[in-house]
Amino acid sequence: MIKDNRGQISLEYLLIFSISLIIITVFSLPLLHESMDNTFDVSDSLKAKADLSNIAQAIKHVYGEGQGSKRVVKLDISLPVKISVAGDHVSSKIKLKNGESKTIKIYVNSKLKRDDFNLGKGRHEMIVEWPIGDEHMKIYQK
Repeated sequence: MIKDNRGQISLEYLLIFSISLIIITVFSLPLLHESMDNTFDVSDSLKAKADLSNIAQAIKHVYGEGQGSKRVVKLDISLPVKISVAGDHVSSKIKLKNGESKTIKIYVNSKLKRDDFNLGKGRHEMIVEWPIGDEHMKIYQK
């Protein structure tokens, strides 16, 4: 009779432990999922900003050197992105996990005409140059 009583206590302990574990899992998984999505959004935003910064640095360098200068920028894109280039900024709009979008913009002084580039996932080379005798700088994908 004593052994039966101890077995019942062990079974009740296991049942209470299992139910507690299920309750903790049910409440913590959605919070974990949301925090992971936010972390991935921050990571994607920082990667896009770094890529835009590389392009902006090349534009500033070519603008500073003047006509006849050229710069090649190598990008490793993790998500398809549309990069917009204008005379005063380089920007990109990224889609967040919650369905909203965020525009990242880096300001530059340049003599570039407005242009858009759709870059797919993978490695790309962007060329920024200011040909001799031309009033405007050019940016294009190799």
